[in-house]
Amino acid sequence: MIPEGNTLDDIKLREQIIRDFYREWKEKNPLQRKYNLSLKEYINIRMVSIVETSEHAAKSYLSTLAVLQLDAILVGARKVSIKKTKPTNRNQQPFERMMIMEYDLIGIGTVKMTVGVRRRTHKKVQYWLRGQKVG
Repeated sequence: MIPEGNTLDDIKLREQIIRDFYREWKEKNPLQRKYNLSLKEYINIRMVSIVETSEHAAKSYLSTLAVLQLDAILVGARKVSIKKTKPTNRNQQPFERMMIMEYDLIGIGTVKMTVGVRRRTHKKVQYWLRGQKVG
């Protein structure tokens, strides 16, 4: 059961749920990637995906629920904008730019996912995602 509250204990439990989910996801997906229909390219899952998403998504019950729908989001999200990386953010330094993508999930609302574009290789890496209730 996923805790819905906003206490520190609830957030820590959700963070562990997300990390456990990613660990199981990586076991089922040894190439650690899914093909995105909109980009017509693979979106990869790396350690930065797990760290950033677990730390940010755990703060919200809806975002935690969204993470559990990772396959659908990776495949179906569509690009809505491109942003520059934040030069002061160490985790964003390997990326030349960030793509903001969205996916609508029934019962959760719009899920926003940030995908980093690696310097030199241009590989797409899921950076974080969050769900937000619409309306």
